[in-house]
Amino acid sequence: MHIQFYTKKGCHLCDEAETMMKLVQEDFPLTWSTIDIETDDESHEKYMMMIPVVEKDGEVLLYGSIGYIDLLDLFENR
Repeated sequence: MHIQFYTKKGCHLCDEAETMMKLVQEDFPLTWSTIDIETDDESHEKYMMMIPVVEKDGEVLLYGSIGYIDLLDLFENR
């Protein structure tokens, strides 16, 4: 599964979410593209109050505090 991960520098929730994604990646085929919302005006306007955001095919799957179990659920529900 390939997802888009919206983040910004200095976001501790983003750092935690990325750590959880790396843990999930050890057991599941998870890959992501990282988008820094501070370098993209449209993403900044859309997600500035929600980051981190996990999106796939234009659909927001997860946002805010993203844990290991939240990410595992993506594979069970797909």
